[in-house]
Amino acid sequence: MVISINPLLTEYPWNRGKTNVHRYNTRMNSPTLKVIENLADIPAALWNALAGNDPFLSHAYLYALQASGCATAQFGWQAQFLTLWRDARLLGAMPLYLKMNSYGEHVFDFAWADAYRQHGLRYYPKLVCMVPFTPVTGVRLLTAAGPDANELRGLLLGSALKFAKDSGVSSMHCLFVDEADTGEMQAQGMMLRQDVQFHWQNPGYRDFDDFLAALSRDKRKRIKQERRKVQEAGVTLQCVTGEHATAEQWAFFASCYAHTRQLHNSPPALNDDFFQRIGATLPQHTLLVIASREGRPIASALNIVTEDVLYGRSWGAFEFHSGLHFETCYYQAIEFCIARNIKTFEGGAQGEHKLARGFLPVTTRSAHWLAHPQFAQAVEDYLQRETSAISGYMDELNERSPFKQA
Repeated sequence: MVISINPLLTEYPWNRGKTNVHRYNTRMNSPTLKVIENLADIPAALWNALAGNDPFLSHAYLYALQASGCATAQFGWQAQFLTLWRDARLLGAMPLYLKMNSYGEHVFDFAWADAYRQHGLRYYPKLVCMVPFTPVTGVRLLTAAGPDANELRGLLLGSALKFAKDSGVSSMHCLFVDEADTGEMQAQGMMLRQDVQFHWQNPGYRDFDDFLAALSRDKRKRIKQERRKVQEAGVTLQCVTGEHATAEQWAFFASCYAHTRQLHNSPPALNDDFFQRIGATLPQHTLLVIASREGRPIASALNIVTEDVLYGRSWGAFEFHSGLHFETCYYQAIEFCIARNIKTFEGGAQGEHKLARGFLPVTTRSAHWLAHPQFAQAVEDYLQRETSAISGYMDELNERSPFKQA
């Protein structure tokens, strides 16, 4: 196996004379720690054994991001996958990236970067542990199952923090972290941050009308009006699972997505090559919703699907029709979840408008380490205030539940 180290870590002026990162490819109390910048250097079977059933952490998904050019140094994502090995066995891994910007992360730290700049300090590069462009909670400390799994998780995170300190980056951020990893990160001194997403839950609805019946009258009326407007516009909807989606349908979705991002002046993110790759390698986990009018497609949405969860990912449209976004991105997905008895529909990052459409607030977590002690203290003070504000916001959202009150 070829192991390579990111040359950026030795070329940037802020790092000269501070550390030799090649020492991370040496044995440290067994297992061996290696920093790998090309996922192709890790056999898919070994990686997937740690990733489990999470499609976003799968070798195919992460490699599609790399091979398509979406998550590469050109766009600010330089892979620095931290891995633990014992001989040829992969024991642990972190999807870690050296970032030269804050785009595609969905946990916003632009204000932190601006504060560094105002004080004449460098915020970039930083290290970020997440799946690029994917605001989905999951495992970030991937370890092999066994009696030493917790020890390996601690060793993995400790190694990542040491790597961050030795390499001279401003900070390390672990985003959309599950509960177990959050505990480990807090135990090792990382600062915790919370945010809010909106998820739809399926207690076992018989059909869409059964779901509507659970809502308050005004919410039920609004959804019916939105769906009716789409029908009156002559728009028809089709759900196409990955096993049946054609290359042309994937290309249409990619063009919709690119067109809508261009309209909103959004920075580059995913491209047609990426979508074609996941369509080919993860067909069992993909669902396209395609909206058509007068016999031609006009809009499309992409969802990632598992047995228990449907994840709304991206969408785009070439025509505007009232209610089209909600129908394509939400209502078709809800009907799909009900038909397949999928328990949860995660509608993506942010979006308080989802509350009125049957989604409920949930908290997401991230963990942060900053090298600069004064900035670390200032951020910690800010996070304490922000956490209190998030708690109050959650209480307010729950009081505005879209469902009938018992």
